[in-house]
Amino acid sequence: MEQKNCDNPMKSPVIQEIIMSNRIGAISVILAKMLDIDVVKALKMFYSSKTCANLHDKSTGLYLYGDMYIADEFIMEMDKTA
Repeated sequence: MEQKNCDNPMKSPVIQEIIMSNRIGAISVILAKMLDIDVVKALKMFYSSKTCANLHDKSTGLYLYGDMYIADEFIMEMDKTA
């Protein structure tokens, strides 16, 4: 029997936002270690990036990739703008 989306709590926008926030935190920790900077600074840098915008944009498909891959995408973005 097929469940409707409204019956699936994982499809809830609130749950989806919690999951995304958790992922962004994890990505920020990875970036802080890679760049040897404070986690809060890494979080601020990531939030202001095109990579973060792409992560939120479902049409890019970036949300399907792992956190390490997304961190690498951010590093490549930073290298291009430097």
